Amino acid sequence: MTDEFDRYSRQIRFGPFGEAGQQKLSEAHVLVCGCGALGSVLSESMVRAGVGRVRIVDRDYLEMSNLQRQVLFDEADVAAGLPKAAAAAVKLRRINSQVAIEEIVADLDATNITSLLNEVDLILDGTDNFETRYLLNDASIKFGIPWIYGGCIGAEGQSLTVLPGKTHCLRCLMPEIPPAGSSLTCDTVGVLGPIINLIASLQACEALKILSGNLDAVSRHWTVIDLWSNQIQQLKLDALNQDGECPTCHRREFPWLSAQRGSQSAILCGRNAVQVSPSDRQSMDLDRLADQWATVGVVTKNRFLIRLAVDQYQLTVFADGRAIVGGTEDLAEARSLYARYVGS
Repeated sequence: MTDEFDRYSRQIRFGPFGEAGQQKLSEAHVLVCGCGALGSVLSESMVRAGVGRVRIVDRDYLEMSNLQRQVLFDEADVAAGLPKAAAAAVKLRRINSQVAIEEIVADLDATNITSLLNEVDLILDGTDNFETRYLLNDASIKFGIPWIYGGCIGAEGQSLTVLPGKTHCLRCLMPEIPPAGSSLTCDTVGVLGPIINLIASLQACEALKILSGNLDAVSRHWTVIDLWSNQIQQLKLDALNQDGECPTCHRREFPWLSAQRGSQSAILCGRNAVQVSPSDRQSMDLDRLADQWATVGVVTKNRFLIRLAVDQYQLTVFADGRAIVGGTEDLAEARSLYARYVGS
């Protein structure tokens, strides 16, 4: 065993993995989409395991309520007011200096996903909404990059591994996004921390199988776990789309990747907040905006974002022009506040 791999000795001693698997891991490049609950566990797992390059993209900043389940962060990170991706990168570099970590503070969408996938070997899903997951599914199938879906609500979690051309994809399982209002959310039923760690661990182990070249060990099931009722289900998907009717796998239709599907604004789960994304993304002059807001309300700023507290609202504007408008879940009201304080 080389000195470079000494820190991974317990991992290497696992028979199916070995030093050859560790070498493949050290040469791999992973994209972690979202660095909240699932994403913080996933990114830490990849860094501790010795994945060569980890690219983290997240659109959000930290709040105190995140700490119940987002295990990579602490109160000092919340006080610093940093975006999640930036705070995560600081912690991860302390954990493993051998791993190249790239933090990107941005909203993952059809305009940037192709560039974010440059040289990536695997996509890990730490997102919190189906629109982004269907975008990831489109990109995975089109570009032939494996991805691992994960989702949690209440005490229940789900995971699905997608190997393009070898397994079923997300649209095989769910041809369309669940209708608005039909799905439970963390606002209505909450979420328990342990299910986050369990589902992220399933995803992380699937990632290690793929990146170490052990594709035969990858799960071909849709796994559903309810920790409260102590139930584990593994559902076979063999019978799905045997007629070749999956619009993504078989017909090669990618509506989310081509931006034919998808919205520009989104209610953020559990936050009483809305993200507003301008249709024409461009760099925002945060210093100029700080000057404009000087007499409007309380302004705080760092190199990633600027925040305005006015009346019952809090507007957090990022350098790419996006804003998270806190204090409302009304999309029209959020867009109106954005136009009033940032510009149309």
